[in-house]
Amino acid sequence: MKRRMMIAAVMAALTGLGATVAAAQDYPNRPVRMIVPFAAGGPTDVIARIVAMKLTEGLGQQVVVDNRAGAGGNIGMGLAAAASPDGHTVIVVSSSFVVNPGLYSSIPYDPYKSFIPVSNMAASPNVFTIHPTIPAKSMKELLTLVSADPKKFSVATPGVGTTPDLSAQLLKLTTKLDFITVPFGGAGPAVGAVVANQVPIGCTALPPTTPHIQGGRLRAIAVTSAKRVGAIPEVPTLVEVGFKGQEADTLQGLLVPAGTPKAVVDRLHGQVVKMMAQPDVRSRIEGLGFDIIASSPAEFAAQVKVEVEKWTKVVKAAGIKVN
Repeated sequence: MKRRMMIAAVMAALTGLGATVAAAQDYPNRPVRMIVPFAAGGPTDVIARIVAMKLTEGLGQQVVVDNRAGAGGNIGMGLAAAASPDGHTVIVVSSSFVVNPGLYSSIPYDPYKSFIPVSNMAASPNVFTIHPTIPAKSMKELLTLVSADPKKFSVATPGVGTTPDLSAQLLKLTTKLDFITVPFGGAGPAVGAVVANQVPIGCTALPPTTPHIQGGRLRAIAVTSAKRVGAIPEVPTLVEVGFKGQEADTLQGLLVPAGTPKAVVDRLHGQVVKMMAQPDVRSRIEGLGFDIIASSPAEFAAQVKVEVEKWTKVVKAAGIKVN
């Protein structure tokens, strides 16, 4: 009896393995939907479109970007969490994925159970910028101006609870300056508001800001990375100008719904590693201000855990609440 049970267990395992391998070999057998939980034009959308193009080439099926903006990314992430776990729906997330669990009282996904992390593909620091008419050349000079009249100097961010928004809140807590943060509905509108001098200061992810910095329409005064960034090497870090513990970046991660076969996850991860090593992809992504990461599923899962805990603490310290 025991021998028959062992044989049955082995046969079941082999059958499951065969089904998984078959699923991977047959994958994808139709177009793949890539959900982007933000509007077009922001950093996550830019990365997603580069990745979608390369995945289309690598997988032999069209990968279609589907922008589903709203509720700080929760609408798109909820749609992806409820999708069929067969690899034909993937999602590219930003740092809101790890911030929202501490920011909202209720979200339509569990950061640990609703998805399988494939890779943190790339990450970029946040950057503080000012309109060129502001008479400050450094963060120290800017903070001197702000301290003289805090109500005059508001800071545009991509939205409540985004890592740029939390970077501004953390600087506000650190300096004890009562400046106003103005959350917009994405990086594009936030950058545009500073370029138009509607808001004097901005804190956004670097990619949508880089062209305006290089074109002289914005002046960058500090980045939130641990070291200077190749796209704007002349701009110091916050640590360099005297503010420790301010490090923050905006991740760009690829996820699939929980239950997706491991072989499919492995194939997607292999495609990510391959594309991120290609000179044209690396050049485009690094030129936008991102660092290539291409982490493994296990590494990305560990990062998710660390960052959910980290940003939950920052949200509580800043007293931020979103219903």
